[in-house]
Amino acid sequence: MDQNVFDDPRITAIGLLYETHAGLSARFAAQFEEHGLSPVEFEVLMRLARSPGHQLRMTDLAAQTSLSTSGVTRVVDRMERDGLLCRRACPSDRRSSYAVVTASGLKRLHETLPGHLRIIEEWFIGQLEPEALAAMLDGLRRVRDAVHPGATAGSAVPAWMEATVDPGD
Repeated sequence: MDQNVFDDPRITAIGLLYETHAGLSARFAAQFEEHGLSPVEFEVLMRLARSPGHQLRMTDLAAQTSLSTSGVTRVVDRMERDGLLCRRACPSDRRSSYAVVTASGLKRLHETLPGHLRIIEEWFIGQLEPEALAAMLDGLRRVRDAVHPGATAGSAVPAWMEATVDPGD
């Protein structure tokens, strides 16, 4: 008798990934809400805070997130109204603009981060031995790069900023 097609390890692997994502996402969403942020707003703040000059071109921000360019515009509009971000014109391309984290946005991120890190430690990192974590991170990067090649768009320091950004920042 043939093996049950529903017991395929590929289905198990993706199912476990979905279940893990759903469980962590629910914990994160509740914690973000305590700080007046949605999951996508936290992601935008974190992406910008981790980028050179705490900024990304709007198109790069869209490429790094699950948002369309119009979706990024709506989120940035809302976050700009809340004082968490501002826009800055791109000096090398008038058609482009940057989303930039404000001091208020960084403050909100700093307030949110300790609880976020506790959840990561308790429910993710703390569940794995260091070797298993390293192997998983390597595998996730490979898969991410294959399915979402724009995930690191804009991560390099733009040429116009090289003279103004301290690499130690």
